[in-house]
Amino acid sequence: MKAAVYHAPHAPLRIEELDIDEPLAGEVLVRTAASGVCGSDAHIAEGFLPDVPVPMVLGHEAAGVVEAVGPGVDYVRRGDHVVICPSVWCGACEMCLRGHPYLCTQRPVRAPDQPPRLSRGGEPVHQFTNISSFAEQMLVAERATLKVDRELPLDSLALIGCGILTGLGAALRTARVEAGSTVAVFGAGGVGLAAVQGALIAGAATIISVDLSPRKLETAQQFGATHGVDASRVDPVEGIREIVPGGVDYAFEAIGNKTTAEQAFASIRDAGTAVLIGFFPAEARLDLPAADFISEKKLIGSRMGSNRFRLDMPAYIELYRQGRLKLDEMVTRRGKLEDVNEAFRAMREGEVTRTVLGFG
Repeated sequence: MKAAVYHAPHAPLRIEELDIDEPLAGEVLVRTAASGVCGSDAHIAEGFLPDVPVPMVLGHEAAGVVEAVGPGVDYVRRGDHVVICPSVWCGACEMCLRGHPYLCTQRPVRAPDQPPRLSRGGEPVHQFTNISSFAEQMLVAERATLKVDRELPLDSLALIGCGILTGLGAALRTARVEAGSTVAVFGAGGVGLAAVQGALIAGAATIISVDLSPRKLETAQQFGATHGVDASRVDPVEGIREIVPGGVDYAFEAIGNKTTAEQAFASIRDAGTAVLIGFFPAEARLDLPAADFISEKKLIGSRMGSNRFRLDMPAYIELYRQGRLKLDEMVTRRGKLEDVNEAFRAMREGEVTRTVLGFG
């Protein structure tokens, strides 16, 4: 099969022919139909996590059609349409039992003495998040799949597996935004726009999008933002407080940047909540005034929208069916596997909300 392979930071991904194994117990072989190009993929390619093993196939926001199943698989069968999610869970570890399957500590992966899922010339090729969707096929755990209706468009549904799940879930599940509240979202990329949509669905009265790009701020209004703050022209904290004196109830940081994370915390009012959903470099540290915590200001993290994906994703798909969640509009560019490096460039330049790679 063809796949886009990552070899070194700042180097273009290379399209190569790889071998993919047959599914073992609890595994599913999926023919990739569509893969979103997420910021996390770009961050890996840019060296944010220097210890990532190589060679590796990136990609993790995907949908496709089941081609084969391993022993013991009974949730899906050949021909089923599925959305793929990196939040694979075991169902037995302490995190799973405590209701946090997205923090599972015993995700089902192949043992070292088993053959690799992906290989080239007999040598293993690593999977990103145990998915690797920048490839014609994916070999994943059964618990990485969500079965969906065949009439729904897989290129749009692919976004639910990561970007939508992360931003929407941060608002609806992690922070549990209340109706009538005030919200600021730092970053108007794919995840930020999903958080804007989550705030709108939750019934927030004021939703402020913060970004350096006027064009992206205009886009945010199409997804539910009531106001925009151009951080290239004004201090974003001051801009937010001009709209909501005293600060907002909730602020979401969807970039993964130290400065904007600190600004998000500074923009909340007493008893407000700032939520970090961006992908931060491993060495990132925040400087925050400790006295603010006496006023019950809260800073919390959100991992992929605190999802229980086989419960949450069907609910989000129903919102899409009802016209309350915009998915089709999030896809601003389509391409093929060979366009993956161009998709990274367009993302860095802020030209797209999401590029989706199609596989026919």
